[in-house]
Amino acid sequence: MKTNAALQSAGAVLLLLILAIFAGCTGTAPEGNETPGATTTATPAAGANVIRVATTTSLENTGLLAELERVYEGETGVDLQFIAQGTGQSLDTARRGDVDMVLVHAPALEEQFVNDGYGINPRCIAYNYFIIVGPKSDPAGIANMSPVEAFKKIYIAGTNNTPGVVFVSRGDNSGTHNQEKALWKEAGYDYEKDILDSGAWYVEAGKGMGDTLILTNEKNAYTLSDEGTYLSFKDRLALVPVIEQGTELMNRYSAIAVNPEKYPGVNAEGAADFINWLISDEGKQLIGDFGKAEFGKPLFVPLYAPECAQPPFNCTCAEPVTA
Repeated sequence: MKTNAALQSAGAVLLLLILAIFAGCTGTAPEGNETPGATTTATPAAGANVIRVATTTSLENTGLLAELERVYEGETGVDLQFIAQGTGQSLDTARRGDVDMVLVHAPALEEQFVNDGYGINPRCIAYNYFIIVGPKSDPAGIANMSPVEAFKKIYIAGTNNTPGVVFVSRGDNSGTHNQEKALWKEAGYDYEKDILDSGAWYVEAGKGMGDTLILTNEKNAYTLSDEGTYLSFKDRLALVPVIEQGTELMNRYSAIAVNPEKYPGVNAEGAADFINWLISDEGKQLIGDFGKAEFGKPLFVPLYAPECAQPPFNCTCAEPVTA
């Protein structure tokens, strides 16, 4: 009897021990044990083979993103996941740590993003030009003017209710919208006080470049567009380029990685690899060739050293980056 009792007791202890081990493996950690002052982490990337990129709608609308994705994924097996937004929205997404890098085109916003510690390894990759497009009839009479003179003329005509004069704005804090606001400022106007809510002549689309061009076409109006998106949509539009020249219209695109010191969950190595590919001879050739067959000219011009370090670009385009 004593032997049976001993065996039963030992069995009970063994059972309790097994249950304790199981509970330790599957239980959740108690609340309140987070390390004080720990760095905020982003939503983890899906893995080392995924690179999440917040990017501008102009790169998507032109089809360049699809071509970059096709070639880079084919060579590396890496899954490029693009989120097409305006530049302002893309940088906000990166500030939350929800992506690994950005492809954007607003130098002032990019500089602030890096200076605030959210971005590292900025590299300019290419440029094209903004253009002012509008009706062939040019109701504001801006043909052959400088961009700043044209904006002055559109404002005067619009606020004086000149028939047919309407300007459609992206209105979305994109790179194009920021360039538009810069042109209003150079023309002598306060955007918040003089332009917004100044009358029916000024329309905010709140949309990407392609949709803004379609709306502008419907209203037979003027808008500021990057040349690449306009060429991609040209067959669907009655709009024509009215102003195509001026240093104020230069449109520079850059790649910037999200700082892993801010968000350890980002795929810093993947972002560095993709940026290095974009600034490689292969990446630049792909960008420089894109659009030639269809439009007779490239939609984007790749940047090379030492040209990129000089005005009006003033950026770094060749030095490799590390995670």
